[in-house]
Amino acid sequence: MRDHLLDIVQHTHGLGVLPLIKVTGTTTATTINAFDKENRTVVLDAEFKAPIAEFVGTFGMPNLDRLNTILNIPEYAEDAQITVSTKTDANGTVIPTGIDFVNKTGDFRNNYRFMDEATVNTQSATVKLKAGVNWAVDIVPTVQSIQRLRFQSQAHSDSPSLSIKTENGNLVVNFGDASNHAGNFVFASGVKGTLTKPLNLPVSVVNSIFGLPGDKTFRLGNEGVAEITVDSGLAVYYYKLPSQQK
Repeated sequence: MRDHLLDIVQHTHGLGVLPLIKVTGTTTATTINAFDKENRTVVLDAEFKAPIAEFVGTFGMPNLDRLNTILNIPEYAEDAQITVSTKTDANGTVIPTGIDFVNKTGDFRNNYRFMDEATVNTQSATVKLKAGVNWAVDIVPTVQSIQRLRFQSQAHSDSPSLSIKTENGNLVVNFGDASNHAGNFVFASGVKGTLTKPLNLPVSVVNSIFGLPGDKTFRLGNEGVAEITVDSGLAVYYYKLPSQQK
């Protein structure tokens, strides 16, 4: 359970823009949905490779910063009891209500509370971006390309977005504009496919996702959306990024 929780927190709270996630679980699948309601920079859909037995039901996980703090308390690092608390409703359905943490010696405890289904459905919009996108570009980003992106981000720290386009078989990332400080670099060469127009993506979110652990793919579509997929080993996270207005 601790490994699953750490994986969830790292791939959601770690972005800094997803304070609340929605969990939907059955006996055959466990999925996560989240949306950056404030800035509309990213939509997340994720599915665990094997269902989490304790997560059957629909509930919210708010205050992920608190959950992250609890998970990293050394008292829970070894031989801790981490269990999902439940209640039974009037129909006899068992509903997950939170997570109980107890250290090895039983003298250090915490409880993290879930958000009920009705509340999370109200507060967490389920957003679907461009179903059936025809991905014009589909690549596996290299470690070097991700590092070069960070270098350019540092050089243009005042730029909230980057512009990405195809040019002569290359995937080119641009920062700034001709009227101010500007920079660019080739993110990938020998790219198959062409973008009909540049996509403007939020720099901080793109860097945060590329910095997550796991195998990654990067796809861009002419419908005005990009997707970064991260396979953590436990789950596959699909981060969809709508092109921003400059």
